[in-house]
Amino acid sequence: MSNFNTETVLSVRHWTDTLFSFATTRDPAFRFASGQFTMIGLSLEGRPLLRAYSIASPTYDDRLEFFSIKVPDGPLTSRLQHLKEGDAILVGRKPTGTLVHDALLPGARLYLLGTGTGLAPFLSVIRDPSTYERFEKVVLVHGCRFKAELAYQDLILNHLPADELLGEMIRDQLVYHPMVTREPFENTGRITDAFTAGRLPGDLGLPAIAAEGDRFMLCGSPAMLADMTVWLKAQGLAEGSNANPGHYVIEKAFVER
Repeated sequence: MSNFNTETVLSVRHWTDTLFSFATTRDPAFRFASGQFTMIGLSLEGRPLLRAYSIASPTYDDRLEFFSIKVPDGPLTSRLQHLKEGDAILVGRKPTGTLVHDALLPGARLYLLGTGTGLAPFLSVIRDPSTYERFEKVVLVHGCRFKAELAYQDLILNHLPADELLGEMIRDQLVYHPMVTREPFENTGRITDAFTAGRLPGDLGLPAIAAEGDRFMLCGSPAMLADMTVWLKAQGLAEGSNANPGHYVIEKAFVER
């Protein structure tokens, strides 16, 4: 397992019956860009059981944090959900991914669209100072089924605006727009429907989506990715990559097991 570091679980938080997050130690040599993912897993009978997980912590943190669903019969998540402080976990040494600044053309506004644990990479992106240097506005839209699943709200709404280093930029430039689909909430409905119906970006007081100034990062359910891709293309936006920057990028390595 030369491609992996063995890290130690430092803390575990269970947000709901279906969502949890955990933090681990971080090898000093491990480097990643905001928005990237890496392979993580457990050693079972001498063999690694692995899945791709986005890194939720900022690049400058001395810990690594991951946000996960709980799948009762999932080969890996059924085991990860029972992690406790002091347990060992494998972390791949080669992070990768498309949700990085260099895969996007310069723009005025960056939309970060995540459903469920698809929020994870954006927790790193919104704590990266270069995000606010590249874009005038950063719009984080997080969609879930129930209000209880809107994890990290306290961090986003209360702690980050008060951060000694990033607070001023976050207060001036970050817009947080949580959405819920299955119970009454201030913003109800699916992310895709909010855009196709014209509620977004209008409800936020921002201009209509245009290729000249708007950039998107998408991470979450296959349905959201597919539907938003169709809509973005219809607006004249083109998908980007690390080799060929564009107007939007999609993370396809999404953990469901």
